[in-house]
Amino acid sequence: MGRTVQRAEAHGGLVEIRAGGFNILFGDGINMRFHGVGDSRPQKHQLLLEFKDGTALSASVQMYGGVGAFAEGELDNPCYLVAKAKPSPLTDKFDMGHFQSIVSAPDAQKGSLKVLLATEQRIPGLGNGVLQDILLSSGMHPKRKVKTMNAGDIERLFRSVKDTLGKMTEQGGRDTEMDLFGRPGAYRTILSKRTVNKPCPACGTLIKKEAYMGGSIYYCEGCQKI
Repeated sequence: MGRTVQRAEAHGGLVEIRAGGFNILFGDGINMRFHGVGDSRPQKHQLLLEFKDGTALSASVQMYGGVGAFAEGELDNPCYLVAKAKPSPLTDKFDMGHFQSIVSAPDAQKGSLKVLLATEQRIPGLGNGVLQDILLSSGMHPKRKVKTMNAGDIERLFRSVKDTLGKMTEQGGRDTEMDLFGRPGAYRTILSKRTVNKPCPACGTLIKKEAYMGGSIYYCEGCQKI
């Protein structure tokens, strides 16, 4: 009560709102909405923040997700600390040298490209949802082994990470997600559950879906060879 919102910051897949010495943290999987003066509030929610001007923010958990509040400097959650410490792929600090260090790590060399990009918080905020179009753009299969990549492959994958995430950000997110005002993003997702069995826009091969590592992968056999 009585706290003033100062600013919001993104840390990988987390959004942190700073309010008078306290922080409110929202993780991936949280459905957030802004409500104007006189707008109805959702009957079911995990958090509702009411502001003195009559507006509000609500947050509800989808299939998964986390939300919490803590005093500045109090939270020791490993994912939160890693997301704050590592450079965002949207910044210049995430350069080829940094990406090369991620790829060349011994544990990364043992796995597939999906393991490399979407696990262990190697690149905070990069998850299975954005992974699919990144790999399609680079022409690489999610199951391809990291150790099979040469210098040219690594450079191409690095560029795809930077360019694809940049486009998604510039266009207000993917069209499979909603923003704070309930509007879908303008980035047209190529690989998702909506496009399975539809032709790849690049080569016409039907897009496939497959279970892999506890989730789903989407790929084009014509563009993405193992």
